[in-house]
Order: sequence, then C-alpha cells, then structure tokens
Amino acid sequence: MFMRSRPSTKQRTSSVFSDRVGQTSLSSNPRSSRDEVASEPGMYNRYSESGSVKSTSSRGSLQVASVGYTDEFPVTTEVGAHLFKKLKKVGRGGVGTVYLAQLRDADPIRLYAIKEIDKQDMLDRNKVKRVMTEREIFATSNHPFIISMYASFQTKDKLFFVMEYAAGGEFFKYLQRRANKRLSEEGSRIYAAEVLLALEYLHQMGFVYRDLKPENVMMRQNGHIALTDFDLSKLAIAMKPRVVEKSQPLTARAKAIAKKTPRGLESLEIVSACPVLAGESNSFVGTEEYIAPEIVKGDSQTVAVDFWSFGILIYEMICGTTPFKGKEQKDTFDKIVKGDLKFPDNVLISKDAKSIIRGLLTKDPAKRLGTHLGSVGIKNHNWFKGLNFALIRNMDAPIRPDVPDPYDLSQYKPLKNDSFSPISDSGDQSGTSSPQRNSEFAAFDTVVDGIRTKY
Repeated sequence: MFMRSRPSTKQRTSSVFSDRVGQTSLSSNPRSSRDEVASEPGMYNRYSESGSVKSTSSRGSLQVASVGYTDEFPVTTEVGAHLFKKLKKVGRGGVGTVYLAQLRDADPIRLYAIKEIDKQDMLDRNKVKRVMTEREIFATSNHPFIISMYASFQTKDKLFFVMEYAAGGEFFKYLQRRANKRLSEEGSRIYAAEVLLALEYLHQMGFVYRDLKPENVMMRQNGHIALTDFDLSKLAIAMKPRVVEKSQPLTARAKAIAKKTPRGLESLEIVSACPVLAGESNSFVGTEEYIAPEIVKGDSQTVAVDFWSFGILIYEMICGTTPFKGKEQKDTFDKIVKGDLKFPDNVLISKDAKSIIRGLLTKDPAKRLGTHLGSVGIKNHNWFKGLNFALIRNMDAPIRPDVPDPYDLSQYKPLKNDSFSPISDSGDQSGTSSPQRNSEFAAFDTVVDGIRTKY
C-alpha cells in the first residue's frame, strides 16, 4: 500500500505506504509494491552484458521526438550509457533521478530526458514489477499526450529510460504561479480534454494509471501536456463490450455508420465496460488528496479510480485547491470518504463545470461518471460541448511556457561527472552481475522502433 501526501503547495513529495489497509506510515521513500504484471519476453530485445541494448530495428535509425519535435536518433548496433552525456538534473522521484542528457557527438544537437534507477534499490523495496510495468507502458505507447520513450537499457547496477524531454517541466508549477493558483475555466477545459484522451488511451491499452496529479503532467515547450510516471499503474482486465442506448446525439461519424446499419440500430452504441484491475487489488496507492474513496476503504478498484482523480484535477485547475484537503492526513481521508463536495464562493464556476465535477467525484464508483460508458460518457458531458477532441492538439495552448532554449548548451554548468557509464557504479565496467539480478531485469531492455508523430 502506498500513497503520496501533499504536505504543502511548495513540496508534495513525501509518501504514505502500507502493505495492508489500516497499516499506514509516513515516509520519504515513495511507494511499495504489491502489484504483479506479467511480462512478455518476446516483446523485448536482448540484454548485452556491456550495458547496452542491441537494436533489432530494420530501419537502422529510430525516429524520436525531443522537446515536442521529431529528431532522428541514429541507432546502428546498440544503445547504451556511453552514448549520452548528462547536462543537468531535472528531477528526482520515488524510484529514480531524471537528467537532461545530450546524445554524444550528434550533429545537430539531440536532447533527451533520461531516468536513472538503482537496481538494488528496486530489489530491496520490492519494486521490480512496478518498474517493469512502467517500461511496458512506455514501450507500447504512442500517443500525443503521453511522454514518448525511445529506449530502455541497463548497466551492471542501473536501469535507464531514454525519453522525450518536456522542456516546460511539471504542470503543477504553472498552477502554483498563476493568480490564485488556478486557470480560467476554458483553459482548464482544454487541459482536461488532453488528460482525458491520455487516460482513454491507457485504459484501452489495458492499464489503470492510479497516479494522476499535476506533478505527473508534463508541459511541452508548445504548452501542450503529456502524462508521465507510470510505476503505480496496474494491468486491468478488459470486460466484454456491450450495447447501450445512446444518451447523447449522434456524432457525424456515428450518423454515417448508422446509415449502413440495420434499421433501429442507429439509436444504439457499443461501449466497453469498465475494466477491473487484474486480481482483487486493494492496494493503497496514489497521492493523498487525489485518491478515490474505494482506495481509502481498501475496496476493489477499477478504472473509476482514474476518473475520480480526473475530477480532482479539474476542481484544482478551476478552484486553485483540492476539494477534500484536511489539516491532517486522517482529516483528508475522512473527507474523501464522508465529506460533502463544496465549491468556493469566491470562484465563478459554470453549472456544467460543477455538474461534471460532481459526476466524477461521486463516492460510489458504480455510479461515478465514466464507470459505465468510459471516456465516451465523459466526453459527451455538456462541459465539453463544442470542443473537438480530434483537433485539440492543434489548438493554441492556454499556457505558453517561458523557458530558455534547451538547445543552447552554454546555459548548462559542467558536471563533475557527466557520464552514465557503468564505471560510475562501482569502478567496474565488466557489466557482470549476479544471476538473480540478471533474471529480475532480463526483459527490461528495448529499442522502440517506428516513426513518431510530431507532437
């Protein structure tokens, strides 16, 4: 059982964890693991003892996007620590440190975010399956509102994710800098739509996110967002699609399809039932102010936990705070489970905004907006009326980050050790490791092949 708390608006990084509901403690070590996700060895590339990944790409190069633009990442024979140079530390989370890194000897300059994780730390904290889940989500995802990963590899003691660098940083810091720490309702609607599309994609891929919060929403240089940090995510079991009566007017595409269907079927719609987590999961995971009531109570979880967090995010963007925050952690939990949803008197909120928030923050997950119709039911809510989800990424973003050009290398102070090389782990570049450690991370390494869309 694990949960992150939010002790203040300046720092929200401490964690709460427990192996069972009812046994909780506060710690600076985030997240413990009870989750199990089956890996598919056939999907991954072979691990090289030297700490590099042999590329199986038939193209001979990997198309990658850094800072939201498409670069060509030349992958000839292998991807390893020797290819990259650290420029600066950009973040530290519960399972690793993220660096801005440069591809050595590349012309033009190519930049990436590289997440470095200590293997022994993952083993000691029983987090191997969580890091493997994150690797699987990154490796199989290709979506404009999810951070792209281009490769994962390992050295003797470290694991590495090579990812797109989102130059704007955390969405959270932009909320904190705004007047009253909130956005306009229209700006909130655009960012909510982008997050919803990312959640929809994850659910369709068979995963429940379980850690939606502004700190895990990254801002690209163009002001659009992307989700990251998937080590709390869990595999879900997709239920059989079902046919329901339409509660909303047909879209143009649906009307076109309806013309080709037998008479009477045009009033019906096929939707996917709410996927449930693999196994009877009652893991206590998430961020204190964002977790759903069923998590606090230790009940079984479905993708409805993501829709609850989505409602909290919309509330925070519009109101400048979360709705159930208490003075102490116990107070927050009590409010989440039993407290009434209230809106601040000093914030002008539309009727439709209140309606969608109430629907998403319904305490009974069976009655929560999105549980039965998934993201379709949320998209069809009046609050999103008139918003073209298909063209959302082509709209002007509500926020345009004012950040230095990341490709201006003169701004980075030289690091004492700018290498990711295994020599920094123990002075040994042999790449050898114990059989146990090799087997634990055997499926970690991969090179993502294919051309990425310019996001």
